[in-house]
Amino acid sequence: MGQKVNPIGMRLGVNRTWDSRWYANKNDFGDLLQQDLKIRAMLEKELKQAAVSNIVIERPHRKCRVSIHTARPGIVIGKKGADIEALRNKIRKYTDSDVHINIVEVRKPETDATLVAQGIAQQLERRVAFRRATKRAVQTAMRMGALGIRANVAGRLGGADIARTEWYREGRVPLHTLRADIDYGVAEASTTYGVIGIKVWIFKGEVMEHDPSAHERRATEGGNAGSGQKRREPRAPAQG
Repeated sequence: MGQKVNPIGMRLGVNRTWDSRWYANKNDFGDLLQQDLKIRAMLEKELKQAAVSNIVIERPHRKCRVSIHTARPGIVIGKKGADIEALRNKIRKYTDSDVHINIVEVRKPETDATLVAQGIAQQLERRVAFRRATKRAVQTAMRMGALGIRANVAGRLGGADIARTEWYREGRVPLHTLRADIDYGVAEASTTYGVIGIKVWIFKGEVMEHDPSAHERRATEGGNAGSGQKRREPRAPAQG
């Protein structure tokens, strides 16, 4: 089961939390959900070159707080905050609430699954060989402290007539283990031969206690992938 489902959705409430954090009654829920989808689509289009890892939307009382997790905060903010003010005005077109934007820097983009997938996609669009791009991303993630990584590329690889899937893995990626902090990201590369899909799974350690915010806190603090992981004591030998 763990091999097939989205690893983030499978761990919601265990060591991952939702990207949209608000409550609404049944009359307003549909409208707010549509607002979230439109805001995310607009931001992903506007910030395509800003290495955006995640967008979190919160709605405290009559406010809309948007947190943008990015590896290039300078591109999002712009000169003297001009770009972020333009983004705020565009978000206001979709909601009547007071808009606040927070910029959260991703400390280690080499171990962020979404950014790794985006990096591979950008290299494929520049006609870098898919094996070289994928292996380089895998090796860099392991060197930066990931405990395991798997990368899938699927499509007309190398311009082949028949589409196929190839994958590369280093270290451990325990998808069945719920306490495992698994980051997952997808991206698409538009090439002259068609679209190539990229999926990346990164294992960053185990969260032994119930902590839905563990993954997000670990990403923003930029610590080692295994930081905060409790060590299990060895079992005592059985008495004969």
